[in-house]
Amino acid sequence: MSNSMRLLIGFAAGFLSHLIIEGALGAGLYAAGLIPSLPWSLAPVGPLRLPQSLSLAFWAGLFGVLYVLMEPWLTAWLGQWQGGFLYGLVVPLSCDWFIVLPLKGHGIGGGFHPAAVPIDIALNAALGLGAVVLFWWGLALTQRWSPSSPEALRG
Repeated sequence: MSNSMRLLIGFAAGFLSHLIIEGALGAGLYAAGLIPSLPWSLAPVGPLRLPQSLSLAFWAGLFGVLYVLMEPWLTAWLGQWQGGFLYGLVVPLSCDWFIVLPLKGHGIGGGFHPAAVPIDIALNAALGLGAVVLFWWGLALTQRWSPSSPEALRG
């Protein structure tokens, strides 16, 4: 399979992970009264005035691409699922706490408020782990549906 196809599957996995998996967890947390708003929003954000959910899904897609780039090393070091598990738990959460929140003026970890930390961990882990699972599922589907090479058909 080509690298560009793997990158496309990784982007789609991250994009869908935000909209479906992280969104479902967020909806459950909202229903339980643990977060103040639903995770999906059509409020325009940024200079392009895109809906917030699509903007976040784009960034989540880039997390999927980053996983694809790191996957060979993670798999060789820890194994397929263990490497994916480590990536899913560490990378999105670290980027949120140490890059995104400080850039938004919330400080490192958003101040690490005790009520917010477990929710941050759960939402970012859902995003990362969801992207990993969807990537491997998408990879399996494309390999299953791809035509066999002429060499394989000969014999």
